[in-house]
Amino acid sequence: MEDFKNVAPLQEFDWDAFENGSANSGMSKEQLEQAYDTTLNKVADNEVVNGTVTAINKREVIVNIGYKSDGIIPISEFRYNPDLKVGDQVEVFIENTEDKKGQLLLSHKKARESRSWDRVNEALESQEIVKGYIKCRTKGGMIVDVFGIEAFLPGSQIDVKPIRDYDVFVGKTMEFKVIKINQEYRNVVVSHKALIEEELEQQKKEIISKLEKGQVLEGTVKNITSYGVFIDLGGVDGLIHITDLSWGRVSDPKEIVELDQKINVVILDFDDEKKRIALGLKQLTPHPWDSLDPNLKVGDVVKGKVVVMADYGAFIEIAPGVEGLIHVSEMSWSQHLRSAQDFIKVGDEVEAVILTLDRAERKMSLGIKQLKQDPWENIEEKYPVGSKHTATVRNFTNFGIFVEIEEGVDGLIHISDLSWTKKVKHPSEFTTIGAPIDVVVLEIDKDNRRLSLGHKQLEENPWDAYESIYTVDSIHEGKITEMMDKGAVISLAEGVEGFATPKHLVKEDGSQAQQGETLQFKVIEFNKDSKRIILSHSRIFEDIAKAEAKAEKKAARKTSAKKEKEEPVIQNQAAATTLGDIDALAALKEQLENGGK
Repeated sequence: MEDFKNVAPLQEFDWDAFENGSANSGMSKEQLEQAYDTTLNKVADNEVVNGTVTAINKREVIVNIGYKSDGIIPISEFRYNPDLKVGDQVEVFIENTEDKKGQLLLSHKKARESRSWDRVNEALESQEIVKGYIKCRTKGGMIVDVFGIEAFLPGSQIDVKPIRDYDVFVGKTMEFKVIKINQEYRNVVVSHKALIEEELEQQKKEIISKLEKGQVLEGTVKNITSYGVFIDLGGVDGLIHITDLSWGRVSDPKEIVELDQKINVVILDFDDEKKRIALGLKQLTPHPWDSLDPNLKVGDVVKGKVVVMADYGAFIEIAPGVEGLIHVSEMSWSQHLRSAQDFIKVGDEVEAVILTLDRAERKMSLGIKQLKQDPWENIEEKYPVGSKHTATVRNFTNFGIFVEIEEGVDGLIHISDLSWTKKVKHPSEFTTIGAPIDVVVLEIDKDNRRLSLGHKQLEENPWDAYESIYTVDSIHEGKITEMMDKGAVISLAEGVEGFATPKHLVKEDGSQAQQGETLQFKVIEFNKDSKRIILSHSRIFEDIAKAEAKAEKKAARKTSAKKEKEEPVIQNQAAATTLGDIDALAALKEQLENGGK
């Protein structure tokens, strides 16, 4: 305080001039005001200028634009730029140079908006990286504040990975690229994913430039699909196709690998641009065929598991990666075409015989029927000619029935060997598919592996007996069972059938016999070899009429002859008549009377 007391006032200070506003200047008040105004920026309302941030607090940002007072801007207008600090240059829009309180009113948001459209278009053209503030969620993505413009950020453009929770991004400031602008509707689309992809693309180029076929790399299992496994090789992806996971068959890749597992893979191939990279896992181990037992040969019996089924056969895995085919024809000695599924199914453990083995082509064919004896080796002993058996009906043809006595032993029953008496038009009239039928072996055809069989031969030939029953001119009762243009089929007593032509079906009154009628028929022809009986109904009354006419004729002739002889006899009666002559005449008379009747 003593220092201040000892300070003396300036003697030359003009207190009157100070009081009038012109102290120590020699200038008038107007001159001083004019000099002061020149130190300030010339600003006007609705103008955009640059300012300097002088202070920041929780609610406001203080900006100096070189005017007589600083402007205050709400900090919410700088949400897009969380790194704002004192000393930064910002654009501001002058809303009012002096409000009622004498305050300079500025807006950073309006300043951005006034220039934002040009800047957004420049950003699209130059592919500039811009900052944006994610304001909120919307349908399909997010709304982002970029230069004061509300831009759309699609959900697919947030990251290279699918995003499950969009809300975690709300309120964040991130870097974006402008990827699309609709000038008409002033819509802006931005992407954050494009920045990540650019970075990854640089990594890929570096990795891809060093790729070579046959190179072994370590990768991470990124994704598992039904057709293969995607491996991340460090910024670039490759695919191990399901067939390249293992030498053996793989039904599900998850059996071999799991997500995030680190594995070594070999590069098998890639396209010219090295965008598609084919990888292999099984190629890192020797091929199973190369380590197959060298002593294995044709004729050996092997065990394996059924891994794949087809109508034509089954693939058997006898070792991982080593498969053999059992063709359906090698599954059974039967010659009937069947599906392989009738014999075995996927997962079955089976034994089989090696039929062919080609190590160079890595192919093997197997058979399971060879484990059983071929039934045709001793066919003459097992099924000699004349032996009787029960077979199963397998198929029909117009000329006979194919049957199977046992698996692999087939035979044919000709249609003529089905019945002694019944005329069979088609085998389906006689039996059904799958039905049992008794047979007798007639002939063995070993070369074609087929037996000639008979069914009717199980019984005696009834035509031997019919020969004595259905003699020519014998009369029998029969029923008309079928009518045809050429005649009718007549069923006789013993189950045998005969045939009558239309002219032999005329009744005595002149009408034609009809189906279902039972009549008397005369045998006019019998042929045992062709098993044919020809019948006639009309012949019965025709023959009677003929016999009667013949008898009358004969009687008339006898009577006439008798008269001519009577006179000489009477004249010489005593000399010519004998006892024998009288008996002969009596017999003739009786014959004539009977004939007349």
